[in-house]
Amino acid sequence: MREQPVNFDSDGLTLEGLYAPPANPGARGCVVCHPHPLYGGTMYNNVVDAALAAMWSKGWATLRFNFRGVGQSEGEHDGGRGEANDAAAAIKWLTAQASVAAKGAVLGGYSFGAMAAAAAAPKIPDLAALVLIALPIGMMEPAGLDRYGGAVMLVAGDQDGYCPASKLKALHERLGARGQMRIVAGADHFFGGFEAELQSEIEAMLAAL
Repeated sequence: MREQPVNFDSDGLTLEGLYAPPANPGARGCVVCHPHPLYGGTMYNNVVDAALAAMWSKGWATLRFNFRGVGQSEGEHDGGRGEANDAAAAIKWLTAQASVAAKGAVLGGYSFGAMAAAAAAPKIPDLAALVLIALPIGMMEPAGLDRYGGAVMLVAGDQDGYCPASKLKALHERLGARGQMRIVAGADHFFGGFEAELQSEIEAMLAAL
């Protein structure tokens, strides 16, 4: 899928991103949020790539972007609060594009990006689903999931110390019928060498939408 550079506003800051138009007009829009900026996380990431590839396989429009203070995006790191606003602003920009469906968007995120996506979800009207990859639930509980009533898709590696499978399973059980979960055998938090398996598991979960 060919991506093109774009800019959009979040809290008066200009953020940079890469937009891939949909294969057919009116398709869903999907945003993927990158991992922790203070540990080198940017929109150029193997896990972000795998998530985008899963969405492109369905012909959906996508937007990856750099959080505030990352790359050419204005501002400074805000500990997750401003980054949740960035995620919501990204969905707003994407669903305003003429060739993208105005409703039924999907918001994904990896690690820190998954936390930001979960926190953003209650602020986003008509959001169809969250795709939370390697949610660092071993470090903190995700904010926002108790105030978001849509579908939640969880995926992690079984060797991920930041996202213990036992805690992820407990969250999945709390979500009930609106939750899906996939565990990638052998993968750790970074999914090195397991990108294809990750993409396949995300595609399988997205098939429910």
